[in-house]
Amino acid sequence: MKIASVRPFILHLPLTSDSISDSTHSITHWGVVGTKIVTTDGLEGYGFTGTHAHLASDRLIASCIGECYAPLLLGEDASDHQRLWTRLARHPSLQWVGRAGITHLALAAIDIALWDLKAKRAGLPLWSYLGGARTDALEAYNTDIGWISFDLDTLLRGSAKAVEEDGFTRIKIKVGHDDPNVDVERLAAVRKRVGSRIRIAIDGNGKWDLPTCQRFCALARDLDIYWFEEPLWYDDVASHATLARNTSIPIALGEQLYTIDAFRSFVDAGAVAYVQPDVTRLGGITEYIQVADLALAHRLPVVPHAGEMSQVHVHLSYWHPTSTILEYIPWIKDHFEEPIRVEGGIYKRPERAGASTTVLAESFARYGKSLG
Repeated sequence: MKIASVRPFILHLPLTSDSISDSTHSITHWGVVGTKIVTTDGLEGYGFTGTHAHLASDRLIASCIGECYAPLLLGEDASDHQRLWTRLARHPSLQWVGRAGITHLALAAIDIALWDLKAKRAGLPLWSYLGGARTDALEAYNTDIGWISFDLDTLLRGSAKAVEEDGFTRIKIKVGHDDPNVDVERLAAVRKRVGSRIRIAIDGNGKWDLPTCQRFCALARDLDIYWFEEPLWYDDVASHATLARNTSIPIALGEQLYTIDAFRSFVDAGAVAYVQPDVTRLGGITEYIQVADLALAHRLPVVPHAGEMSQVHVHLSYWHPTSTILEYIPWIKDHFEEPIRVEGGIYKRPERAGASTTVLAESFARYGKSLG
C-alpha cells in the first residue's frame, strides 16, 4: 500500500445556526482542513482537523501537510502507521518548530487518513478493524442547543425539543457570563424545564478564574450538574486540581490538550474526572488510543470532544471500553459519504469500510477554499 500522493484541502462549512458563541469564541463556519492520501493502486484515505475557519491559519496547516509532511510520506507503506507517526512527530526539524498547534493538527489529519486507508484496505469499518465494538449503546449528548449566544427562550425551546422530540437524555449548556449568577439562573430554568432525570453538563471554555469557578460551583450545588467542562484556562493544572478538590461537580477537559503528556499531567494531579481527547488536536488516532488507554489505566471515563470529528469518534467510542457517551454537534455530518446518525439519543454504528471521513465531491466543489 505505497503512498503515491498527499494532497491537502480546506473546507469552510456553514453551521446549523447562522452563528454561535461560547464564552470565548464566536463563529459562523467550521473549518475542515485535511488531506487526501492516495496509494499507488488508487485507494483513497481522508483525514482532517477542525478550525474556526480562519483562512490564513488554515493555509498554514495545509502548507505543513503539503510541504513539510508530504515529502516524508511519498513512496512509504501506508500501513506502517506507527512508524510513520513517529517519523513525523519526532522529526528533528519539525518538532523544533512545534510539538503542538499547527504541526500537530497537520499530523492528526495525516494519521487519520492512514487509519482510514488501513480500514478500507481491510474492507471493515474502523471500529471493527480495531477489534470490534461493545454491545452496549453509545449515548449522545446534545451541545448544539446550549450556546451562550442563545437567549433564555431559545435555550429552553432547544432543550425541550432535544429531550421531548429527539430523545436525548443528556444535554450540555455553555456557561461563562461575566456574572456567574446569570449562568446559574439559566441552568435553573433549564433544569426546571427538562426535569430531574435529564443529565445536564456545562462547559466554560476556559473563561473563568479559580475564585469565579469556586463561587459558581457553590451557587450551582443543587442543580445536579453532571460535569463542569473546561472551567479554567486550558493549561492550568494546579487550579483545576484545586477546583476538583473543592467541588462535588466532576471536572471534564481535554479538547485543548495536544499530547499524551499534557493529559498525564492532569490525570496525575487528580485534576480531571472525565477525559476528553480529540483526534484532531492530538496526533490523530494513534495518540488518541494512547490517551484512552491512559484513562483506562486510571479507571477514568473517556468522553471525546466531538464538535468537528464525531465521524471518527463514533468508531473509537464504540470500540474502546472507556467510552459510553459522545458529544453531538451536527454541523458537518452531511458533508460525508457516510454521515453520523443519532436515533433516540443513541449513536448508530457506522457500516461502511473506513473511518467515515470520505468527503462528498459536491462539498469540495461548493465549500473548498484555495490553498493560497
